[in-house]
Amino acid sequence: MAKILIIDDERSIRNTLREILEYEDYEVEDVDNGVDGLQLIEKKDYDLVLCDIKMNRMDGMEVLTEGLAIKPDLPFIMISGHGTVETAVEASKKGAFDFISKPPDLNRLLITVRNALDRGSLVVEAKVLKRKASKVRSILGESQAILKIKETIDRVAPTDARVLVTGANGSGKELVARWLHEKSNRSSAPIIEVNCAAIPSELIESELFGHEKGSFTSAIKQRIGKFESANGGTLFLDEIGDMSQSAQAKVLRALQENKITRVGGEKEIDVDVRVVAATNKDLLKEIEAGNFRMDLYHRLSVILIHVPPLIERKDDIPLLTQSFLDEICNEYGMPVKKISDAALEALKALPWTGNIRELRNMVERLIILSDKVITDNDVRAFANPSAPTAVGTGSAAAPAPQTDFDQFNNFQEYKDFAEREYIKFKLEKNNWNVSKTADDIDIQRSHLYSKIEKFGLKRGE
Repeated sequence: MAKILIIDDERSIRNTLREILEYEDYEVEDVDNGVDGLQLIEKKDYDLVLCDIKMNRMDGMEVLTEGLAIKPDLPFIMISGHGTVETAVEASKKGAFDFISKPPDLNRLLITVRNALDRGSLVVEAKVLKRKASKVRSILGESQAILKIKETIDRVAPTDARVLVTGANGSGKELVARWLHEKSNRSSAPIIEVNCAAIPSELIESELFGHEKGSFTSAIKQRIGKFESANGGTLFLDEIGDMSQSAQAKVLRALQENKITRVGGEKEIDVDVRVVAATNKDLLKEIEAGNFRMDLYHRLSVILIHVPPLIERKDDIPLLTQSFLDEICNEYGMPVKKISDAALEALKALPWTGNIRELRNMVERLIILSDKVITDNDVRAFANPSAPTAVGTGSAAAPAPQTDFDQFNNFQEYKDFAEREYIKFKLEKNNWNVSKTADDIDIQRSHLYSKIEKFGLKRGE
């Protein structure tokens, strides 16, 4: 039930408003002056204030200003028997939700009250969602490598130095980028992420720099690019190693001159952006192969941060596991499950090719499938869901057939063969659900479609 405060020095108006609002099931309190009204606003939580403008002890405009200083999101509806356009405009400028003349029209009053309450609810929800979205997960770990990363972030974040974050998929590169932004002087501005591997090469320039209306067939209106959106903040270029050569040249120019030009445009636009890039590729090898520009590499890698794979920081697994247990059980609304020391040792013994992401998925699986205490037997049983032993059959998986390596003329042929068989196996395991398979093997869905086409894979082969 919404709680409304009426501040008006006319008893008849207060009684009329109270009667109308209580009939609509609102909880109503009223006072006859602004001083008492402000004291109530400070002590209690109201959803809406109806305030007269002309009062003896304190003017309604003063109440509005001081009330919003106490509770910035509290909606005010101002009421006056001497209302003018100038008065309404002044009230709006000072932060009032709306202005109503005396005597108030019943229908207009109720509609305005409902709208003000709806707006108040939306403001609160938006703030809650923003806090959730902006909450950056901690970088967990006490290993030397993680402590060094934390120290580097603390040193580098307050500067505008460009950072290149390297590491395998799922190791936590994005988290490092977000903490670099969070601890920077730009933290109040946005961090804009671009996954260079997920955007087709012909669209990457439009995505980064925007385009003008009519610059190409589907450009039906002007579009602001990510560089402009990140102005004053941080631009996180994830999987920078997959960026096309033409886009690399434009990014290099943007970094050199702090200016961009939209696709199809001529005007140069100044941008103030800190760039953090990340890749799972060896960019020096990509430079040797002619796939990446050396000058761009040197522009991006003022500071290098390497995030080690989980297999190199096994001592952090217990800490990470407990954090995931707390987080996931909280999300599911269930008591936090316990895990035995033997289970933690069993987790440390696994290969973790998918790194932190795989560990989180494993913990979620154990929470769902195990009893109150997660044991080492649970870890062994659920570590590989595709194996027969994982579903409790008690029998070992059949040995894989031997591959005839003589059939391959070179290493590339074998790599293509192995990749084809692996993707085919995963697709069949997921009943040819491409989206689920892409998540499972940690590649972009568009890349998986390309692989399916490349290898000529078909359902039911």
